[in-house]
Amino acid sequence: MPKYRVEQYELHATTYEVDADNEAEAIKKVFDGLAIPMDNSLEYIEVAEDFGLPTDEYFELADELRALGVSVGEAVIPSIRSIEQVDE
Repeated sequence: MPKYRVEQYELHATTYEVDADNEAEAIKKVFDGLAIPMDNSLEYIEVAEDFGLPTDEYFELADELRALGVSVGEAVIPSIRSIEQVDE
């Protein structure tokens, strides 16, 4: 039986500490990569179903998933970033 590697989009949150004069500057420093992530602050939120493989490029896979009863949107195969066969 083949083995596959499937990469899934997920939403996570991380808390950062940053020295700044105000909230806007603090956010800008986070965006610029100048903030320090707090230890053990990474928190799983949910699967990111708005992102995924485009169904117009993976239409055969989308049809196969629908046939298996998997809910597939019009634009994306929800939450799947990539899939590759790694061995047979």
